[in-house]
Amino acid sequence: MDYLIYIILGIIQGFTEPLPISSSGHLVLIKNLFNTNMLNDVNFEIVVNFGSFIAIFLIFWKDIFKLLTAFFGYIFQKKKRKEYQKDFKYCLLIILGSIPVGIAGLLFKDTVDAWSGNMTLLGISFMITAFMLFLVRKCNGKKEDYDITYKDAIIIGLMQMVALIPGISRSGTVLVGCLLCKISRKASLKYTFMLYLPVSVASMGLGVVDLLESGNLATLFIPYTLGLIAAGIVTYFSYRWLSKLVQNGKLWKFSIYCFFLSLFVLFYFR
Repeated sequence: MDYLIYIILGIIQGFTEPLPISSSGHLVLIKNLFNTNMLNDVNFEIVVNFGSFIAIFLIFWKDIFKLLTAFFGYIFQKKKRKEYQKDFKYCLLIILGSIPVGIAGLLFKDTVDAWSGNMTLLGISFMITAFMLFLVRKCNGKKEDYDITYKDAIIIGLMQMVALIPGISRSGTVLVGCLLCKISRKASLKYTFMLYLPVSVASMGLGVVDLLESGNLATLFIPYTLGLIAAGIVTYFSYRWLSKLVQNGKLWKFSIYCFFLSLFVLFYFR
């Protein structure tokens, strides 16, 4: 039975991670609805997040390899700098867009953790996510990957900071920031998940020491692995679904879901 619960939690993580509906908010909601202590297991959150990371990495592996090649090629191969210039700039945009949330995460981690049990705040956060998604329902700019500016990256990075609050979607916030900066839907989707990768690596890096020192890894290896696999598989297909909806201008559908979810949380936990 415990194995099944780990698989279900992995599926929930995998389904909600790419979608603009806040995976962290859903985990908090489920924890309070079913009063399960399993969701207090930070180590398990690290493991299932790694499953989602693997899925996103596999989706974008060609882009990632190309960008890494350009980044180090630009630095170490002076003769090829012109060839690598555009992709090197895109790498800088990813770094620049990731810095604000990294700093905020380090400074306000304890505060954000304390907020995670506040169900009124969670309901309000879902409502904010709904409003943001509805706001950009008709947006579709003309900027493509290499047209994104450093100013755009800073604005999007600052917006991503808000997504530290459970219930405010990280992918949703970044998508909204991209669309408001007049970036095309396709380019917005790619930049959103390029920003996900360093954020995910940083969060896993901070928690991996605790995971190794917990002493529970050996006994929980099988359920953790099942949760990781479930999260990875579902994340892959969840992203594919999101991609179609975003490119078809259907992002607003998630705003309806978040709106009614917000009402449920506010009334159920009042």
